[in-house]
Amino acid sequence: MPSTRRVPVVDELHGHTITDDYRWLEDADADVAAWTDAQNAHTRTVLDASPRRAAVEARLRPLMEIGAVTAPVMRGSRYFFTRREGHQNQPLVYWREGPAGQDRLLIDPAAIDASGLTAVEWISPSDDGRLLAYGTYRAGDENTTLKLLDVDTGHPLPLEIPNKTQAPDWLPDSSGFVYHNLADPNDPYSGRIMFHSRGTDPVSDVLLFRQFTAAEDEKLATTWGPFSTLSRDGRWLLLGYWVDTRSTDMWLVDFARFLRTGQVERVPLTTGEPGLVVGTVIDDIVWLQTTKGAPNGRVVAVPAASASREAWRDVVPERQDDVIETAAFPADAITVTYLRHASNVVEVFDRHGRSRGEIRQPGIGTAALTAQPDRTEAFLTFTSFNYPTTIFRVDAASPSAEPELWAQPAVPVDPKSVVVKQVWYPSKDGTRISMFLVHAAGGMQTPAPTLLTGYGGFNICETPVFSPTLFPWFEEGGVFALPNLRGGGEYGDSWHEAGILERKQNVFDDFIAAAEWLIAGGYTTPARLAAAGGSNGGLLVGAAITQRPDLFRATVIAVPLLDMLRYQYFLMARYWVPEYGSAENAAQFPYLLAYSPYHQVRNGVQYPAVFLTAGEHDTRVHAMHARKMAARLQEATAADPAARPVLLWVDREAGHGQGKPLSLRLRDAVDQRVFLLDQLK
Repeated sequence: MPSTRRVPVVDELHGHTITDDYRWLEDADADVAAWTDAQNAHTRTVLDASPRRAAVEARLRPLMEIGAVTAPVMRGSRYFFTRREGHQNQPLVYWREGPAGQDRLLIDPAAIDASGLTAVEWISPSDDGRLLAYGTYRAGDENTTLKLLDVDTGHPLPLEIPNKTQAPDWLPDSSGFVYHNLADPNDPYSGRIMFHSRGTDPVSDVLLFRQFTAAEDEKLATTWGPFSTLSRDGRWLLLGYWVDTRSTDMWLVDFARFLRTGQVERVPLTTGEPGLVVGTVIDDIVWLQTTKGAPNGRVVAVPAASASREAWRDVVPERQDDVIETAAFPADAITVTYLRHASNVVEVFDRHGRSRGEIRQPGIGTAALTAQPDRTEAFLTFTSFNYPTTIFRVDAASPSAEPELWAQPAVPVDPKSVVVKQVWYPSKDGTRISMFLVHAAGGMQTPAPTLLTGYGGFNICETPVFSPTLFPWFEEGGVFALPNLRGGGEYGDSWHEAGILERKQNVFDDFIAAAEWLIAGGYTTPARLAAAGGSNGGLLVGAAITQRPDLFRATVIAVPLLDMLRYQYFLMARYWVPEYGSAENAAQFPYLLAYSPYHQVRNGVQYPAVFLTAGEHDTRVHAMHARKMAARLQEATAADPAARPVLLWVDREAGHGQGKPLSLRLRDAVDQRVFLLDQLK
């Protein structure tokens, strides 16, 4: 195992003395690069030497090479989508004339970059389907550049808008579009909403709305900032602003007036009120999906001509047991995707809020519906632990009709060979937590090797998803466990609120209670229990092993936050202060210190085997977290490093995980599976 020098840095924070021996690993200098190279080399030596590696790769490769198709974006008679065949590193962009037309290739990322590192992040066709804006980035940096091509010829057009540009909303005559990007690509807090008129130089694009500066509002300067939605008829623009991770403000702009006069007049729809709101404008009616005044969500309508908060009218009111995840607006209808016990159902309503019934789906799982206001035709994406991700064509006018299969990948496993059940268990404070358990059909031998994972943050919902690479785990008698932790959105805004700021420990307690329940129920033992999580889920697993190292034999901690006293100083992390708090705040410092995994590592404790990963190009979570945690754990653990190693892999050609080519995703999957199998044998 490589050695790491200690260079103590002492901070005085709110009357506490904090010594950081590995502050130097935050830097991007030659010493850190050399140290990282040594850690990567050690990790490769350990993982590549596993006698089971060849067999694991041979089993996982065909499962990683399963193709994938996205639901189409409909514009006029044209259907735009992405598809990846098994051998391809990145999805390709196609279009069809009609839903059953011949596939026509538009964009092949391999033709842009033979290395496979360039990905297409989004596509946005014009209303007539004759132009396509698309965004690309390389090596996971997510610094997306907007490009444009002519759909009929496939030829690129001379337009590029860089700096993390997001998918634009087109004017109906294709004469221009509204988009979001960064004023400064090196400043993640410089978000802005812009208007581009086709045929002009992007340097002359008009600023419509921007992120507040620290001088204007210190808090709002470092939140996620502005977002927008342009109505399909180009008449109205909704401008939103993230106040924190639970709340957004929103204004309405007469965009037709802006096009005539150049004036942007914002009319408040809702400001200063907690809760989220997103929306669209159809036929001069503003339709909003919101948790304001309704923690489980509701759909409201208000005339654009008098769009005051007081004029909101409930169309789909809040329900006690179902949580609104998304709403869509096909012609003369509203489709609402509900969360019901952490799974989805899609219900159709008329524009007066009368239910037409639920869209038929194959079973209990995760569903998403894409729709457009000019048609009742829509596409349902459905997946579950035992159902491959499948696209169905449906009709919002007839939700009870049998869905029409549009695309389903062939999978070299039997999805019905596993069973799924949902259980409930008590957390430390008695709160009931739901958890999905998946294992081979026909029973299992216990105690079984068990993989426990979770997230618990940012209102993100953990719902059933088909993962073919888990099937070898099930074939070998393994159990997969996914609890719905507080901090997520599975049970509404109050569920999210129960796991943020000073209540973040609830999330860790929920996860630890899941491990205890699995052990007490005889499903597994600490010697056969592994935990895995990424990003905020990496923080979760880091906290779990520092608070209860006795519960786990092995952990995978991917692209994690781990130093919670300094996280806010790196990349875009001040976005997350409303979720976590900041050590700069005297009132928030104590609870952050109490759970910060990096600061809670103790010398002489026998920690589980730990595999930490990071991406050199990550623009979200800095690699310093994984680097410092690896050094600290390697120093502190009382476990035999040969039996329970602490490994670090910093990927030089990746970021937070998005856009990673198949070849690197396969390597990562094999690395993690080999690591876990060698520990849980």
